Amino acid sequence: MNKAQHTYLIKQKAQELGFMYCGVSKADFLEEEAPRLENWLKQNMHGQMHYMENHFDKRLDPRLLVEGAKSVVSLLLNYYPEKENQQTGEDTYKVSKYAYGTDYHFVIKDKLKTLLQYINEEIGEVGGRCFVDSAPVLDKAWAKKSGLGWVGKNSNLIAPQVGSFFFIAELIIDLELEHDGPIKDYCGSCTRCLDACPTDAIVAPYVVDGSKCISYFTIELKDQLPQEMHGKFGNWIFGCDICQDVCPWNRFSKPHQEPAFEAHPQLKEMKKSDWEEITQEVFSQLFKKSAVKRTGYNGLLRNIRFVEQSPGS
Repeated sequence: MNKAQHTYLIKQKAQELGFMYCGVSKADFLEEEAPRLENWLKQNMHGQMHYMENHFDKRLDPRLLVEGAKSVVSLLLNYYPEKENQQTGEDTYKVSKYAYGTDYHFVIKDKLKTLLQYINEEIGEVGGRCFVDSAPVLDKAWAKKSGLGWVGKNSNLIAPQVGSFFFIAELIIDLELEHDGPIKDYCGSCTRCLDACPTDAIVAPYVVDGSKCISYFTIELKDQLPQEMHGKFGNWIFGCDICQDVCPWNRFSKPHQEPAFEAHPQLKEMKKSDWEEITQEVFSQLFKKSAVKRTGYNGLLRNIRFVEQSPGS
């Protein structure tokens, strides 16, 4: 078999496993990203996410993560929920859509392991590693390089025909494959995401100050929430989807087909009063396998109290 056949087989299997798109780029140094990342870190836009400072070189060169790496296989997995399963209305607190169901790390890791096993069975012994947002890999940069979409003004990867409600994952392997090329940026003159961000975290088109983002405050920040942010979170208590919800490209979002991402039936029934009275037991039951566990029961309570006491909530 040649490179083209290997690439075809991998993409076919990825589709069979439920991935929305699969693209390939050459495992090489990310020249364009290096100064951007350095500048972003220098300006402290990562806030207390100190792990972003670690493994700077590895973030930019996949060959330092996987010996002999030749190709980065980027994959997208849809998580957009059915309209009737989304939290709507003003009488509830909101959790980001990506966290409705089972923690994506587990779901995607299993699919990636199956894909890597398939490659070894069908193509031969191939060395590689699976990556799901938990290692120093610049997911969006690789997905962009492999033509899966462009990085929008809100710094999310946007794919034509589907929008941006998907997870990004990678296989970095020591197998030579056919590479895909990047596509055009179709944000045009639109500034909806910049205009809609309540904390002004999108400081310029394509530049997000992570330390001002609602997702950062409600998930990453372990300290007290800053008083100057009072009243700016709306009803968001874990993550935030505002810059995606207003993006015109997300009118193309279609519901996912992944049973593991289905929300706990109780979630969309929760009213503000239910959230405010949530017990450790209910928290554990609702978010047993969810990414919401990351903030913990006390962290979620802190977020609820902060939003509850905000003017206009």
